[in-house]
Amino acid sequence: MTRGWKLLPALIFLVFAALQVRAQTDAADRITGIWLTEQKDGKIQISRTGNTYTGKLIWGNSVLDKNGNPKHDVNNPDPKLRQRTLQGMVMLTGLEYEDGKWQNGKIYNGLTGKSYSVVVTIKGNTLELRGYIGLPLFGKTTARQRVE
Repeated sequence: MTRGWKLLPALIFLVFAALQVRAQTDAADRITGIWLTEQKDGKIQISRTGNTYTGKLIWGNSVLDKNGNPKHDVNNPDPKLRQRTLQGMVMLTGLEYEDGKWQNGKIYNGLTGKSYSVVVTIKGNTLELRGYIGLPLFGKTTARQRVE
């Protein structure tokens, strides 16, 4: 009987640790889903892969040319990647959740062929992406609205 009481604090600790991990995962997964771009001309689907989050362009006004053919990533600095289509392209990579924001990731602009570091926050149903070079202070923030 005494041995059981000695194990009780360890069991309580494990239960609370598991609950904390679950709450952290739930908070981190708030970013998952479909987000409409600020100009309402594209949709990004964000999902989790392991411990990081990625975002893929699933729809956009500028993914097809005037004849209805898929546009390609022609501005990519890597010639090997210029044949991939814009629709379905992964635009956000490597986002890690920490202290209420997703950071350490990259955002790629398929229309310009440029990549930027990115920090993402959520305020209500608005996803704020701050793309930057060097320091977030020298960046630009754009907003996305969650698609229900």
